[in-house]
Amino acid sequence: MSLPAADLAGALAWARKRIAPPEARLLLCHVRGCQAAHLAAWPEEALPAADWEVFRDLVGRRARGEPVAYLVGEREFYGRSFRVDPRVLIPRPETELLVELVLARFAGVPCLRALDLGTGSGALAVTLALEMDRAEVTALDQSREALDVARGNAARLGARVAFRHGDWFAGLDNDRYRLIVANPPYVAESDPHLAMGDLRFEPRAALAAGDDGLADLARIVAGAGRHLENGGWLLMEHGYDQAVAVRSLLAGAGFAAIATWPDLAGIGRVSGGCWMG
Repeated sequence: MSLPAADLAGALAWARKRIAPPEARLLLCHVRGCQAAHLAAWPEEALPAADWEVFRDLVGRRARGEPVAYLVGEREFYGRSFRVDPRVLIPRPETELLVELVLARFAGVPCLRALDLGTGSGALAVTLALEMDRAEVTALDQSREALDVARGNAARLGARVAFRHGDWFAGLDNDRYRLIVANPPYVAESDPHLAMGDLRFEPRAALAAGDDGLADLARIVAGAGRHLENGGWLLMEHGYDQAVAVRSLLAGAGFAAIATWPDLAGIGRVSGGCWMG
């Protein structure tokens, strides 16, 4: 059924009955190519028929659960806009903790050799390449489709990153790094949240890892020593209830200075250690 023509205020009012008001504003700004201030300043502005049709479609898709980031094709991470689509996981704010930890630990270290495992959209690798002084960043992913997205983000944002295809450490030969970071899958395969909300639309391979969510974290810990310089660091994001288990994995593999760092909500979100092998 067709709807009558609308102005900006009318379109927002219609959308707010179906999705959250901030999402309605974001989608309308995306369609019109404007800032939110424009919607407030010119509520009576007519919405062209073509834009009205696109907006209604986007609102309907969001109402059915499709992530806003996929609808608009981007998500902000550490102050930069990254292109995303269903080939990659949507960057989360809590992952910025990894960036903060790296910058604090390696501030002033030039030409840092760093490896981002399971790079996905490239958010971590690109951010580190741009924030660190002449960092030599390598980004690896087992998904060629994800690597295409990451390469595009690096090119668009002007980051120098070397990309490799492989399953965790496969294909790295004997390369060694001063830093390895990873935001791997860490959700249990049976977790009911995988069938809820935005997670339904994100790549399952980037979310779930075995019966307890620790499978990929364990593989990374087990293989990291062969690719870390003496005194190098491994830092990994993990689930809200996995800090103790991850620290145990690190201790069993021979890491030192093992610690967990909380996110802004006070939840242990990143664990890591120093390799002295």
